[in-house]
Amino acid sequence: MNRFPEKRVAITGAGSGLGRALALRFAREDWRVAVTDRDAEAAARVAGEVEAAGGEAFAQRLDVTREADFSALIDRLRDEWGGVDVFVNNAGVGSAGTVTEGDMAEWERQLDINLLGVVRGCRAAVPLLREGGGGHVINIASFAAIASAPGMAAYNAAKAGVLSLSETLRGEVHDDHIGVSVACPAFFATNILDSFESPDPAQKAMVKKVMEKSEVGAEDVAADLYRAAMEDRFLVISHGKALWQYRMKRLAPERFFHEVRKAMRPFVAGTKNSTEGSSQ
Repeated sequence: MNRFPEKRVAITGAGSGLGRALALRFAREDWRVAVTDRDAEAAARVAGEVEAAGGEAFAQRLDVTREADFSALIDRLRDEWGGVDVFVNNAGVGSAGTVTEGDMAEWERQLDINLLGVVRGCRAAVPLLREGGGGHVINIASFAAIASAPGMAAYNAAKAGVLSLSETLRGEVHDDHIGVSVACPAFFATNILDSFESPDPAQKAMVKKVMEKSEVGAEDVAADLYRAAMEDRFLVISHGKALWQYRMKRLAPERFFHEVRKAMRPFVAGTKNSTEGSSQ
């Protein structure tokens, strides 16, 4: 039985990467897709791809740092579709930097986009879902929320906030027949490096290399998330290795800590060296 007979989904940051893959995944199941992105042209382009894939779509510019943009989207969903069934808070940016050497402006950017952007999305979408008698929220966090690897402090903290927020929201909306899923994927190839901020260019190259080696792609994560929404599954970890690491952290946290610390030593060194050089 289909949990969502109206098949209406809205996705932030859907102009590229995982957001685009999600839009096309839902389109293949005959969903109506609201494609939103800070880049209006990218949103329009993906909306066209959704329609070419057999789905129905509209595109709308949405900056997740602006509550007014979310309000405009909710009004349009209510007026044109009578509501929404699945709301995906996907938009995000990447960065590297340690707790002490990272720039405070980057901390503010990470929290405003990656965490508060999801908060704004949830606060906008949940009342509309309640109006319709239920639905589902998908929040995109990262395996960084679980690993808390050195050298990615602001990003880790923001994504850990998304994980905690999602678990909190799940308890708060359960009786409203609203499910919540949170995605914690490890690195996979997307265009997040376009917005990646780092004090050391070598760090960006390291991340790119890891992304290119990933056995999981955006389409795999999107398919996993689609199934999670249909099955009302909470935690989504699409990478097999990351799932094993998640279990290790729960069962042997000290071993996990030391392995992550050793693996990230070159990454952290790059941050420190770059910061020391810029202060001379």
